[in-house]
Amino acid sequence: MKILVAGGAGSIGSYLCESLLKRGDSVIVLDNLSTGRFENISKVRSHYPDRFTFVEHDVTESLPSLDKCDAVVDLASPASPDDFANLSLEILEVGSTGTRNLLDLATENKARFLLGSTSEVYGDPNEHPQKETYFGNVDPIGPRSCYDEAKRFSEALTFAYHRKHKTDTAVIRIFNTYSPRMRFNDGRVVTNFAVQAILNQPITLYGTGEQTRSFCYVTDLVTGLIKVLDSKITGPINIGNPDEKSVRFLAETIKNITNSKSEIITVKLPEERGGDPQRRCPDISKITKHFQWQPLVPLAVGLPFLIKSFEARLKG
Repeated sequence: MKILVAGGAGSIGSYLCESLLKRGDSVIVLDNLSTGRFENISKVRSHYPDRFTFVEHDVTESLPSLDKCDAVVDLASPASPDDFANLSLEILEVGSTGTRNLLDLATENKARFLLGSTSEVYGDPNEHPQKETYFGNVDPIGPRSCYDEAKRFSEALTFAYHRKHKTDTAVIRIFNTYSPRMRFNDGRVVTNFAVQAILNQPITLYGTGEQTRSFCYVTDLVTGLIKVLDSKITGPINIGNPDEKSVRFLAETIKNITNSKSEIITVKLPEERGGDPQRRCPDISKITKHFQWQPLVPLAVGLPFLIKSFEARLKG
């Protein structure tokens, strides 16, 4: 197939491109590099020159002339706490105009469209673990609302195109995913702790550190994403690792892996980080039932890959 990946230079999108190319597909990447990194796709660009095309472009602008594609994957959005503070208007624009432009392209091409949505649509959930049928507990005007509501609107757009235009669509909801290609300064808990531990700086927990997340390694996520892409399922469908861990456990694990001298300290949650969910864990029974998919990479195996990458980049 020929597959367009919007946001393909990101820490998830670049791994998706590699997997698609390895199985024989052709890939077109659209990315404005606002949060993606050209380094993430430089190897596949050189390894697959005949089947890989990179177009630097903002999907909120009119799309350039492109080859006909069989599928469109929408991963084009800044998605970290620091981005929520610094790129709030851009996030809202990409979740509305950007998604609509990509849906128009898929509809015109009679292509499969897959939206990479997020567990953030559940907000600070009252249901635990979160099933796809849960409507969420989202603050529409809080510090995280630009991302939460942008993705909720993207989902609404996707289903509207499915109903009105019969576009072949799917929605996945991505839970906390970590990757060796993440940005150092994105404000996510994994990257914060890794950088602090490597540099022997205090590892800062917001609040008590007892809030939980469920961390999925990027290759597991991509495997699940491709299964949904290749299917006829519409979704929404959760993809994530249900192995729920406290943020404090994550800090201690990273400190041990890095042999860091860092002290683990607690600090008050900054006002701009308000609305931070206390618990987050996916119910993955739907994707398991349909595709027999299960995450295979535990934290103890995945984190060393991220830390090794960060060490090389920080010290290089």
